[in-house]
Amino acid sequence: MNVPTRGAWLRAGISRDGGPLREDHQVVWLQAGAYYADSRGFAGRTSYDGEQVRFHHDVGEAGDDTGTLRPDGEHLTETGTNPDGSTFREIWGPLPDGGGPCGAWRAGPVQVVRVGAHVVHVDDAGGTYLLLPSPGSR
Repeated sequence: MNVPTRGAWLRAGISRDGGPLREDHQVVWLQAGAYYADSRGFAGRTSYDGEQVRFHHDVGEAGDDTGTLRPDGEHLTETGTNPDGSTFREIWGPLPDGGGPCGAWRAGPVQVVRVGAHVVHVDDAGGTYLLLPSPGSR
């Protein structure tokens, strides 16, 4: 499947080389149109070749990620092979409060993506995830 055009996702776990699914820290991926930001410290554009999704790292940590996405209920499963030949499987669950404003902004070495109440800011120092207060909580 192609990458969703809008989404706020929390990684539920990662498996490497067929090992157990684990998660040791919070990882958030936001997608707004063709642009994404990942709280691990990289952001850029996505493309789809009809089989695989490619996350082009334009900001932050260098590299590109290529994988295959498939729906699993309301979750997404991403599988792929790293440049060193190792494999991965990541499970992504939707974050609540993803409705409302959505967009991506790029200024020099900084990219920010917002999906509803969720914001990821990426620059050369890394990624930062922010959860904005809901309008009723002000």
